[in-house]
Amino acid sequence: MTLLDKLRLNEQKDGRTVGKGIQPIFLILLTLIGSLGIEGRLAYLQVVNGHKYHDRAESNRIRIIPKQPERGNIFDRNGKLLATTRYPRSVYLWPMAHTKPGWDDKTAPRLSQIIDIPKEEIEKKLEQAGPNSSSLVRVARDLSEAQITALKEYEGDLSNVEIHTEAVRFYPHGKTMAHILGYTRELTVEQLDARKKDGYRLGDVIGQMGVEKAYEKSLRGEWGGQQVEVDGRGRPLRVVGEKPAKSGKDLYLTVDLNVQQAAAKTLAATGKRGAIVALDPNNGAVLAIASNPSFDPNIFSKQKLSQKDWQSLQGTDHPIVNRALSAFPPASTFKIITATAGLESGKFNPGSILQTYGSLTVGGVTFGEHNHAGFGAIGFPRALAVSSDTFFYQVGRAVGGPTLIEWTRQYGFGQKTGIEFSDEESRGLVPDENWKQKTWKIPWTVGDTINMSIGQGALQVTPLQAAIMFAVPANGGYRIKPHLLKDNGEAKNWRESIGIKPSTIKVIRDGLRLVITEGTGKTLNVASIAPAAGKSGTAEAGVGRPNHTWFGAYAPFDKPEIVVVAFGDNSGDHGGTFCGPLVLDVLEAYFQNKYPGKYTKTELEKNEKAKAAD
Repeated sequence: MTLLDKLRLNEQKDGRTVGKGIQPIFLILLTLIGSLGIEGRLAYLQVVNGHKYHDRAESNRIRIIPKQPERGNIFDRNGKLLATTRYPRSVYLWPMAHTKPGWDDKTAPRLSQIIDIPKEEIEKKLEQAGPNSSSLVRVARDLSEAQITALKEYEGDLSNVEIHTEAVRFYPHGKTMAHILGYTRELTVEQLDARKKDGYRLGDVIGQMGVEKAYEKSLRGEWGGQQVEVDGRGRPLRVVGEKPAKSGKDLYLTVDLNVQQAAAKTLAATGKRGAIVALDPNNGAVLAIASNPSFDPNIFSKQKLSQKDWQSLQGTDHPIVNRALSAFPPASTFKIITATAGLESGKFNPGSILQTYGSLTVGGVTFGEHNHAGFGAIGFPRALAVSSDTFFYQVGRAVGGPTLIEWTRQYGFGQKTGIEFSDEESRGLVPDENWKQKTWKIPWTVGDTINMSIGQGALQVTPLQAAIMFAVPANGGYRIKPHLLKDNGEAKNWRESIGIKPSTIKVIRDGLRLVITEGTGKTLNVASIAPAAGKSGTAEAGVGRPNHTWFGAYAPFDKPEIVVVAFGDNSGDHGGTFCGPLVLDVLEAYFQNKYPGKYTKTELEKNEKAKAAD
């Protein structure tokens, strides 16, 4: 073999490089890195995200059937039921139902037809729940017997459709209690977003108005449910866990159903818009709040409102509006405050006498007397009895705007009363120099003070605020805080003195009693109620529009138990003739129920009332 051949042979042997140099090390490192990567990924999946994937696996095996809590019942002060629960049947679907075979061809069309809800609306609810939700989603509630029959008849076409019983709110007295109790309704999307942190879920109902809204937290209760193990086809195998639903708390209100029914009935019978408020003048307990027109809160327990339902709620008279908490000019009822300001100012005393006139001209403007003649020389009690405008013009001018405004606010006007319905309640309006400059860019004048002295001008007051005003002379000078939740605490916890002298209280009480015995409120001077004291009011509502009317009263006049205020929204007529009979009906319901046989109508009164009804 030549040298060249040997060299070539050696060269061929040296050309095999496997296993030489750094290649083994590289392969070992590559294998180690790959192993570490796999182990790291496994650790990440099992340790870091293990609970997430475990929950996903469990959701395929374990399903939650939620159990809705029963909402707390609501009772009146005597234990009479005002709001409770009934148990209709509802349709539920699993969140992923719309992605399963047969949904578009069979299930959705048939289900949509039976429950009368568009397919797109059903799918929207399922999508809102999210694909990872393990809870059933309610898509229809309060099924009729015909719908239940149809769902069972077409069960073969309705895979994954389930029917369960649930709790639905029921109001046995319908329209009578609507503006006190309010109503419940399924959460809107916006409400759900805001309430998720509080444990609310898709399909929950929530108080939307009145007591239902004010005491939602107490009434709601806590959800419960069952954890059910299912097989691969979603069929239940066994219950693996259960949490009982916790019912909401029962509430007892200050409301007297007997008084409330009388207020709602007499107000509705007028066919006019208006409100009636009844309070205990000693502690602010609300005995009744009625507003007309009213609505049936049971409408909102339906899955879908009919056209007739919507029309009953959307009328031009706005039946959902609570007129007891809406503001209007108080008219001559306000003379209670003008009298207070005059007597407390030191410019007048209980024996002061003023000449009244057919009209009074101030600053070139003539302000008329309602009888166009005047009432001669009279004092405060008589001025209240005949509701003399020119008497109170002079009192208002003498004390001045700032003093009159100060006392108006002392009585609670221009601010919320503190009742639980803060979102629904108007503050009203007490105009002053700042308001007028801001609104009209002109200064306050003596004419503004004169207008305010008889409850006209820009002054705005709610019927509830007016009832609180009447309670001040009734209870001896205390402003009460109205409330609906029954409380056995002392009356002093619900009222505060506004600093009126006893002599002032006596003059106003004497005047309000004269209103009933000799003045504009003789309608209430009857044997069917305890002796009462009160005041009428008739407010101009603008050119071509009927008057607003008022009447407020309390009884017994010497030891009051109840104050009632009635208001007619563009009712026409006068306060004593339109609202006086409404107040009388409510007072009769109160006294004849509380003191059977003590207060009875005379034959003459019965005949007169029968004629009025005809």
